Amino acid sequence: MEGSMTEENKKNLQFIEEVTINVDVVQKRVLDEILTRNANVEYLQRLNLKGHTDRETFKKVVPVITYEDIQSDINRIANGDRSPILCSQPVSEFFTSSGTSGGERKLIPTTEEENGRRHQLYGLMMSVVSQFFPDLGNGKGMYFMFIKSEAKTPGGLLARPILTSVYKSSHFKNSNSRVSPYTSPIEAILCLDSYQSMYSQMLCGLCQNREVVRVGSIFASAFIRAMRFLEDHWSLLCNDIRTGTINNKITDPSVREAVMKILKPDSELADFIEAECSKDSWQGIITRLWPNTKYMDLIVTGAMSQYIPMLDYYSNSLPLVSIAYGSSECSFGINLNPLCKPTEVSYTLIPTMGYFEFLPIHRSNEFIDSIPISTPLNEKDGQQLVDLVDVKIGQEYELVVTTYSGLYRYRVGDVLRVAGYKNNAPQFNFVCRENVILSIDSDKTNEIELQNAVKNAANNLMSFDACVIDYTSYADTATIPGHYVLFWELNVNASSPIPPSVLEDCCLTIEESLNSVYRQGRTSDKSIGPLEIRIVETGTFDKLMDYCCTSLLGASINQYKTPRCVKFAPHVELLNSRVVSSYFSPVCPKWVPGSKQWNSTN
Repeated sequence: MEGSMTEENKKNLQFIEEVTINVDVVQKRVLDEILTRNANVEYLQRLNLKGHTDRETFKKVVPVITYEDIQSDINRIANGDRSPILCSQPVSEFFTSSGTSGGERKLIPTTEEENGRRHQLYGLMMSVVSQFFPDLGNGKGMYFMFIKSEAKTPGGLLARPILTSVYKSSHFKNSNSRVSPYTSPIEAILCLDSYQSMYSQMLCGLCQNREVVRVGSIFASAFIRAMRFLEDHWSLLCNDIRTGTINNKITDPSVREAVMKILKPDSELADFIEAECSKDSWQGIITRLWPNTKYMDLIVTGAMSQYIPMLDYYSNSLPLVSIAYGSSECSFGINLNPLCKPTEVSYTLIPTMGYFEFLPIHRSNEFIDSIPISTPLNEKDGQQLVDLVDVKIGQEYELVVTTYSGLYRYRVGDVLRVAGYKNNAPQFNFVCRENVILSIDSDKTNEIELQNAVKNAANNLMSFDACVIDYTSYADTATIPGHYVLFWELNVNASSPIPPSVLEDCCLTIEESLNSVYRQGRTSDKSIGPLEIRIVETGTFDKLMDYCCTSLLGASINQYKTPRCVKFAPHVELLNSRVVSSYFSPVCPKWVPGSKQWNSTN
């Protein structure tokens, strides 16, 4: 087994070497393959591509698009139209992207063939990591993995997040049914009850603590939640390990049965865990409880970078490995230097995954001067796009992708910066999601959505002759789970004081106005805490402007606009120093699986 793995690793590393040397040749071939096989699809015929597969004609005829441009085509597929609209291969399911469209998840079409590309990228990824950690096959990974609810479109296709699809796939189940590379049994991963799933996965991870050589989750936020869960429940977990029985809150029969195959009475282990968890400090708890852990496998780029200090605290600064970059639309690339600092992570796009183009972005005074994702590109803008081999070091770009599964010149919404090269292949730092200002877990809230939510909430103040003068926000990750905080400066009528319950209702109105990914995180997954409004003293936003315009990083007063999200610590400190009262959403917002449209018609 070890020999075959070594041989597979050699092949994978050789593959990476070859495709990064012949980047442009591979990209031309990928575009030719996509356009040849999809030549007769309705979308390309509408554009009069007429079977052309060359790059020049493609760029001249095919427009750069956003989700809204093809939403009507996607809705036809969702409603049961099986004709080749976007792709010659049948759509096997939809991935529900965490980006939103009109408050609903986007439906990204995928095909069975795409599973192969995702598995290939995973193989490449593990081969790269194995260069740095050669004995991973001798131990297990303690990964906290969770599924989310799925729905069926009116046409009968599954619509679910990509990770739910991966964990429910036969490939993943089969790999776990033999010798599982993970401590978590598949039954615990597939349990929709977030408490039972987390408890069972943590219990199994503790039972196998000496076998664990790597720990992680997809997002850093989920792993932090797991550590906080351990802080709150270690005494119950120790009792289960001491007695060899499972807490009666775990009611799912399949989960109980799976855990009992792993759980055995072990008073020595229970005493050890109890002694470690009883100590005053939780610094280094990961290396204390799982002493053979070599690294943490987590996404810590973009919005997840806010969790790095807490991860370092819990792990005694174990290596933080952000190895893969992908989205619902396409698998993109891998980090070829997994031991780099989290702030220096760069991804090499694997040119066989799709056809990649890049829209240049320009900054001025820390504001991105780009074409917003919601704005259509005109012909001139479309001509600005450059190919993978033509990007420039230090320049920022928005990623545009053409996929085998039917997306053509599609704006993904990710902003990337060129950091260097692997052979002839550029390597990219992930900068941010275009227009996204708030994110705790897999939620993504943009400025327009937040603005509309605040406007809806402010209606609650009208009967008290009050209004919101100005506002900003930030993602508070000091609490677990993290939560959205809004700073409001109000104009109030002294003779009509606002009852606290009304401001709590404002919190809930904002949450009800946010997208379904946020509401699921609040309601079902419990990955986001209640939204908080902090009322600040009159004049606070003038103080913020003064600070921004007089500090070294400041903009001129002429250009200054109140930032709708603050991340710079001195800005947050200034706002917090002027808080006069604070209010939280009293209940969870409404959320149901699936689409509003489907739920209203079913």
